[in-house]
Amino acid sequence: MILEELLSSAPVWRGDTLLLGHRPRTLPSGYPALDGLLSGGGWPGAALTELLLDHHGIGELGLLRPLLVELGQAGKPVVWISPPYIPYAPALRQARIALESMRWVAPDQPGDAAWVAEQCLRSGSCGVVLLWPRALNTKMLRRLQLAAEQGECPGFLFRPRAAATQSSPVALRLLLSPQARGLGVELLKCRGRRPGAGTCLAV
Repeated sequence: MILEELLSSAPVWRGDTLLLGHRPRTLPSGYPALDGLLSGGGWPGAALTELLLDHHGIGELGLLRPLLVELGQAGKPVVWISPPYIPYAPALRQARIALESMRWVAPDQPGDAAWVAEQCLRSGSCGVVLLWPRALNTKMLRRLQLAAEQGECPGFLFRPRAAATQSSPVALRLLLSPQARGLGVELLKCRGRRPGAGTCLAV
């Protein structure tokens, strides 16, 4: 009885919920091959996704373009926190991303970026939160994951490939790499899926 009370009151993910048909909300990625790899057929709608890569500019934003277009058309704010470069408005407009839905936040102190992301995720008013953190410990990752669940908001963390060796409480981790035919995507962690599966997307 005590165990059941703990499971019902704490943010504990239970594997049997998938078997019982209680699937978490997902958002289509816009790439059928990727949706086929992901549990529930799309991005986690109320959880964190880590995108791990060697360096910026390999197509990681193209991977999210269909989602950003859809959220912008729905009028839901897309929050960019500490991106490595200032978002380029003409390129976003050319990609059919609604500029009026974009919110760019650049905290003065690097450590404030995670706090800002936590507040945005928990608020329930954002369509998606994109965060480029300089460093994150496991405790902060757990806080961000919980905030995404509470606010029912998807969050994407852009982190270096080296972070793949660290444990992470997020729902989904993808390793991204440039390929001759596009962007390589490999599952490192996905609820309800085995790691190792991958695909190449023309982003």
